[in-house]
Amino acid sequence: MITTAHSPTRHPTSNAWIEKLVPPDRTASDWECGLHQLTWAFIRQTLTLTHSVSIQGAENLPQSGPALIVANHGSHLDTLLLGSAMPRILRSRFSPLAAGDTFFRNPCQSWLSSRFLNLRPLWRWKSGSHNLMRLRESLTTGDQCMLIFPEGSRTRHGGMGHFKPGVGMLVAGTDIPVIPCHIQGAFESWPPNRKLPKGGRLHLEIGKARRFRSHSGGAIDWRKIAEELEHEVRRLGSGTACRNQLDSALDDVHREAAA
Repeated sequence: MITTAHSPTRHPTSNAWIEKLVPPDRTASDWECGLHQLTWAFIRQTLTLTHSVSIQGAENLPQSGPALIVANHGSHLDTLLLGSAMPRILRSRFSPLAAGDTFFRNPCQSWLSSRFLNLRPLWRWKSGSHNLMRLRESLTTGDQCMLIFPEGSRTRHGGMGHFKPGVGMLVAGTDIPVIPCHIQGAFESWPPNRKLPKGGRLHLEIGKARRFRSHSGGAIDWRKIAEELEHEVRRLGSGTACRNQLDSALDDVHREAAA
């Protein structure tokens, strides 16, 4: 969700009180944490009914402390799939970073997005440094499990874009575990030209945590971190594709044997 490209001329939610309602470093209350548990449990049940969902590597998710999850971004289903995949111990503190111009357009939408899904706004046309530093401070001093899509926006063609260096700014020089994930099937189920998703197969591949404590806080290291994470997410996607080809070949063999 981090990008600095193509700044619009007008901020649709420029009122300071909207950012006060949902600041990037906000902490959820106890009743909100309970609401998050219920919301993600409901979404998980719904996705199970509407899609064929498979998850690989769930044991790589952290059980305590702060963490950052990074993934490719195919559609709005990505956040729903990742949130529903969180174990119960993580659901109440799972906090996706979301585009402010999409999910925080007005006070009502802002309240629902933050209270039900624990979304945190990220204004894509701002310079970003101050906003990112507040997020970094919140990540390093709290116990939130944040989600970010470092491509900056959903793919428009189904392929994966390059990761932006803002993700490196969040974790450089820290011991925060960064969990790379690859999602397959979200773009096919909900491409940008569709108003509502259709059924299909969704696969989530969760990789092993990476740490970047030895990296400095400079722009060069931020880019290196982004490149390393992008490479790892692509590698996870390649492994998924190979397994799918093998499964398809085995299915063909079984069908021929049955015939």
